[in-house]
Amino acid sequence: MSATAFYKRILLKISGEALMGDQGFGIDPETITRIALEIKDLHSLGVETAIVVGGGNIFRGVALSAKGMDRASADYMGMLATVINALALQDALETQGVFTRVMTAIEMHEIAEPFIRRRAIRHVEKGRVVIFAAGTGNPYFTTDSAAALRALEIKADAILKATKVDGIYTADPTKDRTATMFDRISYLDVIQRDLKVMDTSAISLCRDRNLPIHVFNLYIPGNIVRVVCGEKVGTVVTNEP
Repeated sequence: MSATAFYKRILLKISGEALMGDQGFGIDPETITRIALEIKDLHSLGVETAIVVGGGNIFRGVALSAKGMDRASADYMGMLATVINALALQDALETQGVFTRVMTAIEMHEIAEPFIRRRAIRHVEKGRVVIFAAGTGNPYFTTDSAAALRALEIKADAILKATKVDGIYTADPTKDRTATMFDRISYLDVIQRDLKVMDTSAISLCRDRNLPIHVFNLYIPGNIVRVVCGEKVGTVVTNEP
């Protein structure tokens, strides 16, 4: 591709719900193939790419714990759901000729590598896409926190949070038609306004290291590449709004 990447190494955060397409549950083959093609375009720019994928399309630990299930047990089940999604995304990427590694925070040697920071960095340096699964390996932490943690561990230049909306709004745009979108916003404003972009611990981690967060619409073709190439897409979260 002729475009020039603004970032050398990024971490892409994809929700489990993004893999459902128009279904109400599970993984839609057409949707995951389309996402894989977008990541392939990103990879072809020479951008070192890591991914954290959620598990909400299969299992939501927080929702089940709210109904009486032990929170730790529910969170571990949610972690396993992220592994299923990671394997599906790995298959979709490798079908497109993109070499991929799945690394998990919970060891399961038969299907994935255990997360080892230096090995993960080596994989991305060699041009492999690395998918981090099973969150942080600890209950009570979301995949947003895992994304922030892994991004810092591999020294990513930015987090790209792919969502179903165009960016960060003053209110939920599906419920409030007067909501307006921010082009830029500070970490502190996100926390103070309780905007639910990522959980507070994830935002705080990024704030401490001044790691930019780009929030954008995954469903607009080419958006991932546009963000990486420095185009004004979605909302950027930094220390300076």
